[in-house]
This record gives sequence, C-alpha cells and structure tokens, in this order.
Amino acid sequence: MTASVRPSVAFGHVVVIGGGCYGSWYTQQLTRAVEHGALAVSRVTVIDRDPNCLVAQRQSAGAYAMLPLVVETAEWHAWLAAWLDDAEPDERAGDAIVPSPLMPHLLLDWLMHGARRRWPARSVAVEPLRAPPPMPWERAAPDGRHYVSFAEWMCPVNCIEPARCPATRGPRSWSMPPALAAYVSEERSSGHPLGGPIIFHCLHRVWGVGMIDADAVVLADRFVAEAGHHGEARLLIGTVSHCHGALGILHVS
Repeated sequence: MTASVRPSVAFGHVVVIGGGCYGSWYTQQLTRAVEHGALAVSRVTVIDRDPNCLVAQRQSAGAYAMLPLVVETAEWHAWLAAWLDDAEPDERAGDAIVPSPLMPHLLLDWLMHGARRRWPARSVAVEPLRAPPPMPWERAAPDGRHYVSFAEWMCPVNCIEPARCPATRGPRSWSMPPALAAYVSEERSSGHPLGGPIIFHCLHRVWGVGMIDADAVVLADRFVAEAGHHGEARLLIGTVSHCHGALGILHVS
C-alpha cells in the first residue's frame, strides 16, 4: 500500500500580527505545518512592539526551529505601512497576513492612511454605519467601527469554520462576505449611497491558521483610489472570516 502525501500549501512571506498569546499559537501551528510537510513558506515575520514578546522568548529557547522566522519590534500600523505602501499587487502575490482576533481594524486604518497620502486636502474619516447589519450579534464602537458575528456563543481560537459548525452541530449556512454584499445592496436600494464592500477575507489555510492575501490588500487601495477619483466616496470596509467581522465606512469627502 502506498502512503498518501498531503499537498503542501505554499506562501512567500507570512506576516503574523502580534507575538503574544494568539501570535505564539499561530507561529507554533505554522511550525508544525512545516514539520509535517503541509506548508512551504519562504519567510515568517512576527510583528510586536515588545522585544520580549512570547514568540521572541520561545524562539530564544529553541522553539520554531523549522520555521524561517524573524521577530521584528515595531508598531503594527507603522510596519504595515512600510510593507504595503507603494507595493504592486504582484510584489505581494503569495504573501499573507495572519490577523489577531483582538487587533484594531488595521487594514481599514491602512486604507485611510493611503487616502490621506493621495488626497491631503480632502477629509478622510471613518463614518458610523447608518443601520446595523442584520447579524445575530453586533456592536458599534465609539470610534465609528462596527463589530459583527453570526455566533452567539464563544468560539475557540482554533476553529476553522468548517461546513458543519462545531457549536450548533449543524451546517454552517452563513458567510460574512455575501451577507455584507447584500447589506450594501440593501442600503443602496433604500436610497443611501454606499460603495463596496471591500472585503479582506481571512480564510483558514493550514493547521487552523487564518490568513488574508496581501495582494488583495494592495488591490483594495487601488479600488479606493478609483472610487475617490470621481468625487465623494463612501465605502464599506470589512475584515472578516465566515463568522465574524470588523466593519467601517471609509468616507472621502
């Protein structure tokens, strides 16, 4: 009998946001995926402002030996700006971002940063949603962001959002990207102009690690540039998985 070989998932540069509790778990899982031949990756960078973060400590103790790992001490916003600003989509093809469940809406912030660079004389701000999306759980934050979820229960960090939900034990009949597309369509039909949605979809790629394609992030900035070129723009931006999401309306006057 011939043993089956699992196909390898290949990435260029994988960027893990945060080197604490979540980041160390993701880095551990990436290491295990490499060790078992399920992942090929050229470089993994963990970003944390604490030079003594948990990933750095464990790396010093000999963990992650199979991973081409670099830990960089930096603020998340500044590091992403340096990595993404002026990049072409093909330069980031094959690269990915591993978000933290507790991070701010970093990719919306980066799009705002790009819009302000592009149009220094125009107002660029986050606008609160006019009405909440019809999700089982939703909360508006004081900074204009909005957080939504299809789950009314506590989900484990290692859930890969399979077709059958581990919590309900029934089929997962929901997915955030089409739900947000329907929300934007309904807003337009109700006479409230709203563009997009621009969706950064975090998909579980290997051993429970969710990733967002970096070239999709660069292309989103192109979309904002095109929308704002024609005048005022109001765009729904979402960083989402199938089950959860962080939302905000990017308003360019």
